[in-house]
Parts: sequence; structure tokens; C-alpha cells
Amino acid sequence: MVMAASSSNSLGSSGSAWSKWQIALAVGAPVAVGIGIWYLKNSGSTTGQDKDSIKEDGRKNKMASTASGQTSLDMGEEPNVPFEPVEESPLKKALNNKAVGNKYFKSGKYAEAIKCYDSAIEICPKDKKFDLSTFYQNRAAAYEQMKKYEEVKNDCTLALSLNPKYVKALQRRAKACELTKDLQQSLEDVTAACILEGFQNQTTLLTADRVLKELGRQHAKEAMAKRTPVMPSKHFIKTYFSSFIEDPITNSLVQEKESDSAEADLRGLARAKQAFKSQNYEDIIPACSEEIETGDDNHKMEALVLRATFHLLLGEHSKALSDFEAVIENEEANVKLRVNALIKRASLYMQLEQSSKSLEDFNRAADIDKDNSDVYHHRGQVHLLMEKVTEAMNDFNKAVTVNPDFPIAYVQKCYTDYRYAFSTRNMEKMEEVMKAFQQAIQKFPKCSECYTLFAQVLSDQQEFDKADTYFQKATEVEPENATVYVHRGLLQLQWTGDVPKAIDMINQALKMDDRCEFGYETLGTIEVQRGNLRHAVELFDKAIPLAKTELEMSHLFSLRDAAVAQATVAEKMGIQIANVDLP
Repeated sequence: MVMAASSSNSLGSSGSAWSKWQIALAVGAPVAVGIGIWYLKNSGSTTGQDKDSIKEDGRKNKMASTASGQTSLDMGEEPNVPFEPVEESPLKKALNNKAVGNKYFKSGKYAEAIKCYDSAIEICPKDKKFDLSTFYQNRAAAYEQMKKYEEVKNDCTLALSLNPKYVKALQRRAKACELTKDLQQSLEDVTAACILEGFQNQTTLLTADRVLKELGRQHAKEAMAKRTPVMPSKHFIKTYFSSFIEDPITNSLVQEKESDSAEADLRGLARAKQAFKSQNYEDIIPACSEEIETGDDNHKMEALVLRATFHLLLGEHSKALSDFEAVIENEEANVKLRVNALIKRASLYMQLEQSSKSLEDFNRAADIDKDNSDVYHHRGQVHLLMEKVTEAMNDFNKAVTVNPDFPIAYVQKCYTDYRYAFSTRNMEKMEEVMKAFQQAIQKFPKCSECYTLFAQVLSDQQEFDKADTYFQKATEVEPENATVYVHRGLLQLQWTGDVPKAIDMINQALKMDDRCEFGYETLGTIEVQRGNLRHAVELFDKAIPLAKTELEMSHLFSLRDAAVAQATVAEKMGIQIANVDLP
């Protein structure tokens, strides 16, 4: 996201005030640690026969988990030691060797334990696959204690070749693969373990979450290095600039008279401004560059801020930072331009997960221009993202005090006051907030944000019918606002559980704006729950290039990786999931 895009775009990583947990719950699909492993058993993907075989396999392998995870060894029925010198079958001898190995293991004598497991494996009849798999798994446990992770992986692989649903071997190989940075295999193994355990083992779920995050970061870093900048939709850009009431560039456009010259005849900043008016956004950076390179000093700072803003919108962070700095550090530059550059750089720092630098820039902006409403509005958004609700309330109060006619700041104040009243269970304050929302709508009837945020609050209060009414009003005010249609789709899931209707609304949003990352991500998560993993991956693949930061991209890759892993595992285990044949 671009931090300052709008109130709805500033409240969540994908343009939504709803958290990923809320989206998941809306479709009736719990998420493993909020990262995208969906409970296949809740969607009816695991057949009764599959479940029975999983339970039986669990009994055979003694897979019952404890609060701290699973035991390291499969103990089995240990014979008494020392052994009686009577005729023993090869299996009995192998089990005796395993028993001795287990005792060595418990004593921390891992090398001796391995020798015993070696003997057990050598002696054991090859048709005793269950016992043989246990010997390999126990030897892997000993190698794990010695940090010999390649040996761990090899033994777990041998165990799984004999017993493909062996949870302990899957968990152990997942851990070894994670430690050796074979994250793809680790994810497949831990996903299989999650399915076999019915998503009931918290330790396994946490491992899945951790691996998904690390794999997502890895994929995002690779993708960002070769990312092609994508210009956001015209509506997104319009919404972004509407979140500034004191933007010196857009304000100057309102005051300037229409040029009699054709756009092709204009040069530099004049051409950039005309391109902005005509929504020919692709021409703005070249036109600003022309001004910066050949124009006079009077307009150079303005051109730098406008070029930096579009670098920011394109996700070209280093270029944006360079241009912003040139303006910020020029004390001769116009104060409004410097403050605008500080606010935008602060928002960019927040996107880059550098919150301390972000707040430093906001504080510096407030020192330079203490009566600039934009400073407090955008700092309030950052505080809200940081879950600092009290600080956010103070900022939005200040923004509205400085400029009572700033509609987005006004309704953001209402929303933040609601968050505070809800968290403190202050019913009197809650009633005040609901009245304040109505006043905001009366005061700013053409601001779609007023309707959208109020609708989200009503939805939170489970007043779904009213919420839908206000979402509809938002679409009447701003028919091209795709995000509202995504919100309405989510509302349908939460309210009526009507999945086809929700999908239809989100598809409407994507027809309006084929660059709506929030729409692709939301629809992808719904398709995962429905078992349509192929389509889900296609949707995540459309969302990923639209992400502007590594953090956003990492999240999207985590969702994609989870869907691919589930499809791969389900196919291997014979679980029937629609469209499981992913490439």
C-alpha cells in the first residue's frame, strides 16, 4: 500500500480496515497463525476414509502431542534388558537393539544410540515397514541432537518412504530443512503434518507460520530485485492526493487558470501539471525530470516533490527518498513543499518498516509548520497502524482542530474514537462516536470515506443491514471505488455466508480496477477456502506485482506458498481437493 492513500487504505496492509483474521473468519475459515494455511478439514476436503486412515496412522505412530510438542523417540514396547539368550526372531532382536538405543539416547549418548539403531535397521526384516520406519526416525532423532542435519533429512526420508503419514518424521525433516534453508521442502512437510494432526498441534502450526514468513520474505526479496514498477489506477491516485488538504502542488492546480497551450507544446513542470489534470500520469515523471534538469530554480523544488510522489506511488523507493531529501534539506525551499515532502517520506519510512525514522520526520514537519493539518492526519494513521490508539486520537483531534473542513481527517477521528471506546468498553463514548459518524456524513455528504468507515463500524457491531446500506451509499458517491465493492463482498460473507454473491461483488471490483491488489488478495483467500487452489494461486500471482513494498509482497507470497504447499501435499496424500493439479 501507499501509506497515505486513504483512510481505508491506511488501516491494513491491503487497503482494508479488516485484519487478515477478520477476512478469514468472514469466510468461516480459521487460519493457521494468520498466514494462510486453511483448515482443509473444515471445508470438507478430507474424506471420511482419509480421516479414518489418519486417525489409524496416528494410533500406530503414537502421535499424540503434548503441550510442549512431540517426544523425540518412538518407544514402542521395549523388552526387558539385559536380553535372555534364547532363540529370538530377527524382529525381536531388532526391537531389543532399538530399546538399548533408546536408553542410550535418554542418557545423552547419541553416538552409541546410533550404533544400536544401525543394528536394528540391519537386522529388521524388510517386510516390517512400520518397525523399520521407527528405527530410521529414532536414528534421525539422535543425529538431530548431534546437529547432523543432512543425516536427519536422509533418515526421515527413508522413514517416510516406508510410512508416508509418519508425523514425527515429517516434523523432524521439516525442522532440519528449515535449519538448512531448504524452506520449500520444510513447508511441504509441516503442511502435511498439520493436515495429519487436524491442525490441532500448536507447535506445528507455529512452525508452519515461521517457515511461511521466512519463505515469503525470501521470495519477496527476489521479486523486488526484478520488479517492474506498475502505475496504480487513476482512482487510487485520486484517493491518495485527496488525503492531503494542504498539498501545495494540487492546491496550485486549483488556483491556476487553464492553459491555452496544447499539452504537447508545454515543457517541464507546466507539462507535468497538465498531465496531472488530464490523468496522463505516465508523463509526469519525464516532465518533472525535464524541469529539474533544464528549468529555473523557482520551480525545481515543486518538480522534485511531484516526481518523488510518483516514484513513491510506483514503489521506486530509493528514487523517491533521493528527491524528497533534496527538498527537505533545502532550507530555502517553500515551507509547504518541505513539510509535504517530510510527510510523504515519513509514510514511506513506515512502509519500509522504519517507524522511528517515520516519526522523526513527522515531528520535524510539525516543528516547521505546526498548523498543518496533513501532518497530524498522516501521523495519526501511522500511530493507528502501530496500535497506539491514544496517540492516534490526539493526532486526529489536532488535525480536525487545525482544519475542521478536512473530511478524511474528520472521519478518521471518528473511527479512532470508536476503536478507543470499543477497547475500553466505554458505552457512553460509543454512543457519542456513532452520532459523530452521522454528523460527519451530514457535513461531508460527498466523501465516500465517511460512508465506508461508518459501514465498517456497523459491521463490527453486527448491524449488517445498516452496514450494507452505507456501503451502497459510498458506491453512489464514488461509483468507481473498487475497494468498496470488496468490502461489500466481505460483508456478505460475514452476514449471509453467501459466497457466490461475495465473489460476484469482488469480481465487479476487479472489472472496475484491474490493479486492485486488495481485491485479488481477498478473492484468492476465499478460493483457497473453497478448495480452488489453482485459481487462488492465479489471483495471488496477479496481486504480487501490484505490491509496492517488500513487506506487502512477502505477505502475498506467504499466501501463495501456503496454497501451493497444500495442493502438493493433498495430491501426494490422495486428498480430494478441487483443482489440485497446480503447475
